[in-house]
Amino acid sequence: MSQEKPLVLVTHTLPAAWLAPLKEKCRLMIGPEGGKGLTPRLEENLPEAEALFTLLVDPITEDILERAPNLKVVSQMAVGVDNLDVEACTRRGIPVGHTPGILTAATADLTWGLLLAVARHIPQSQADARAGRWTTWNPTGWLGADLEGATLGIVGMGKIGSAVARRASGFGMELIFTNRSPRPDIEKDLNAQQVPLEDLLEQSDFVSLHVPLTEETHHLIDANALQKMKSTAILVNAARGQVVETQALLQGLQESWIAAAGLDVTHPEPLPSEHPLYAQSNCLITPHIGSASYNTRRRMAEIACQNVLAGLEGSKLPHSVN
Repeated sequence: MSQEKPLVLVTHTLPAAWLAPLKEKCRLMIGPEGGKGLTPRLEENLPEAEALFTLLVDPITEDILERAPNLKVVSQMAVGVDNLDVEACTRRGIPVGHTPGILTAATADLTWGLLLAVARHIPQSQADARAGRWTTWNPTGWLGADLEGATLGIVGMGKIGSAVARRASGFGMELIFTNRSPRPDIEKDLNAQQVPLEDLLEQSDFVSLHVPLTEETHHLIDANALQKMKSTAILVNAARGQVVETQALLQGLQESWIAAAGLDVTHPEPLPSEHPLYAQSNCLITPHIGSASYNTRRRMAEIACQNVLAGLEGSKLPHSVN
């Protein structure tokens, strides 16, 4: 067997310091900064690759795995792994690493940024000021929604949902939530109430989504769900784009089923610049920046590197989904 360093295919260009843990022990072949999936050059080297370092925009299918007979580990620099065929990896004995826990605070902060920006019309008022439409103090201009005393409904009380919930107490909000399993700790610690999804949609002034993408959560928020919400309600999605049915959301915003939406994730993603959602003044869209703080992304890369090295050594991954 060759003593040459193992080949790791890194699907996207990352800061050199982020990949430093791999450089001494591995040969790195790195893809471009943009794009989705493996480039032709990376695909050509699949037969020799012993590790894949992926992002959530990279589909890792059974076909790719079949062309990588020496693959020992797939390490994703993300929490979610819905872009990976985990079942196919498991059948081949390939551990799949991810980076849980690291992006919790950053994503919760971004969720609140979206909620506040949409509730108080921050993008619209800033645009009006730039365009010269701010001519005087207007007692009825740019009126937004109050947070204090309003009801926040959180769908999915995992790590990120819980972090969002804890931040809600500082705004004096009433808190309700739905979760696939009971969370008496949240009910006790935050004076929150766990309710069925239908009740949450009907009662909430703000609905914040924090569920993983599964068969059960795909299009969880469809036309029927949106029509159950208050006409004054605001929807925030910092989970996965496919949790919300895009066409139904567009119709709901156009026909005032709900008041507004703040989206850090969309379907498709990225959302084409000509998509009609961008034309909706009551819809704020950011380009999936929930974890986009320097320290968070650096730490995610560090854990992804640790998963790669463990997999190459045949050791248990620090963070594995299978």
